[in-house]
Amino acid sequence: QVELVESGGALVQAGGSLRLSCAASASTFSVFVIAWYRQAPGSEREFVAAISTGGTTNYAESVKGRFTISRDNGKNTVYLQMMSLKPEDTAVYYCNRLIVITSVNYPLASWGQGTQVTVSS
Repeated sequence: QVELVESGGALVQAGGSLRLSCAASASTFSVFVIAWYRQAPGSEREFVAAISTGGTTNYAESVKGRFTISRDNGKNTVYLQMMSLKPEDTAVYYCNRLIVITSVNYPLASWGQGTQVTVSS
């Protein structure tokens, strides 16, 4: 069982930046496709971004041009760099595994505790 742990959430002002981290416990991390999701209060969890083992990426339309997903296989970590943050980006952010970067409706792992991002106006 692979454990994914999210971190880096904080309270930031609109227009600010933040970088989230998703750290994995498995030494086979480099073969995982990893995705970020978020869930705002009263809303369903939604896909944000995904990255393949080779670095190919997939983004939700709402974050394209503002968020960047990247990975460091040496550190078993995937990052989500968020810029030009908006109040509507406020949510708990989660990471998960996918089979491929387009299978966003079929996350493979159990959900962790996530990390809270709050963007004030």
